[in-house]
Amino acid sequence: MHHQDKTLPSGRTNHQPPERSGEHLAVAAAMAVAPVSVPRIKLGSQGLEVSAQGLGCMGMSAFYGPPKPEPDMIKLIHHAVTAGVTFLDTSDIYGPHTNEILLGKALQGGVREKVELATKFGISFADGKREIRGDPAYVRAACEGSLKRLGVDCVDLYYQHRIDNRVPIEVTMGELKKLVEEGKIKYIGLSEASASTIRRAHAVHPITAVQLEWSLWSRDAEEDIIPTCRELGIGIVAYSPLGRGFLSSGTKLVDSLTEQDFRKHMPRFQPENLDKNAQIFERVNAMAARKGCTPSQLALAWVHHQGNDVCPIPGTTKIENFNQNVGALSVKLSPDEMLELESYAAAGEVAGDRYPQMASTWKDSETPPLSSWKSE
Repeated sequence: MHHQDKTLPSGRTNHQPPERSGEHLAVAAAMAVAPVSVPRIKLGSQGLEVSAQGLGCMGMSAFYGPPKPEPDMIKLIHHAVTAGVTFLDTSDIYGPHTNEILLGKALQGGVREKVELATKFGISFADGKREIRGDPAYVRAACEGSLKRLGVDCVDLYYQHRIDNRVPIEVTMGELKKLVEEGKIKYIGLSEASASTIRRAHAVHPITAVQLEWSLWSRDAEEDIIPTCRELGIGIVAYSPLGRGFLSSGTKLVDSLTEQDFRKHMPRFQPENLDKNAQIFERVNAMAARKGCTPSQLALAWVHHQGNDVCPIPGTTKIENFNQNVGALSVKLSPDEMLELESYAAAGEVAGDRYPQMASTWKDSETPPLSSWKSE
């Protein structure tokens, strides 16, 4: 494939792959600070409009090592909103609760009016055991708790984080519909739901967005979930668009993980899978060098090029990484380049599942039929 040479800020042309050097970093830094105006997109067909890229807030408080200093995270959130990234994503399970409390502080002083706020319910941590719940009493209590912690009277987008396979989706949706009617939530979302559950839910009340893992190396949703969303006019929110950081820095990421980081337990980061997966990163990195962008920007640009109904929500805890992620919006990919990128992480090239076996119960196979439901 022919790549047109273009002169980069450093004066070299992009057909000369740089060594991993200060020169490459200088090019990356030059791109990272380039002002990019963040477009707005319609998410779903009910009227929600969000920034074309969102900000995943989980890693600020939970799961990816120890919580980060609160003042720094508030500063980062304010920086994002000022830059035009106004779609903020959290959940009551992040912490639990501490991420919503953090966002509540960041939203004070007139910031709330500038953002589209998304949170989630459905994973309960009680008495040290994790449980997935979608029963109406729990849905309502979870929503009230989130509103209080966030310090708001309404959430823009409220997702069921994981699907409760004991409760028909129609029952859960019935309660969410009431919360919409009461003005406590504006729009309803589902996360990690099967195509049939999405259809059944949407029949009760329109679903605005489905959140799912979608990146160069996580593409299983393309088979039937994404086509179902498009058929029904549902927006797609892509979490972990950078492969939980692996598509940003490769095996260096794994070396830097702390004991509290749950990525340490993920199959793709285990020694037996790492060498094979490192090759994916190396190929992405080489193509990024040719294009004069960073591997993160290239991987994110691939998600952006999936369509204007897709909003990736990369998470970060550093302003410079945030700036770099926004820079992905100006990276253009031809259809040939898209295919080349996809070939690097084709089926069979990626070693390891998305989640450890213990979390396989998180996958929604199907919720029981409505006729089986007996309310407590």
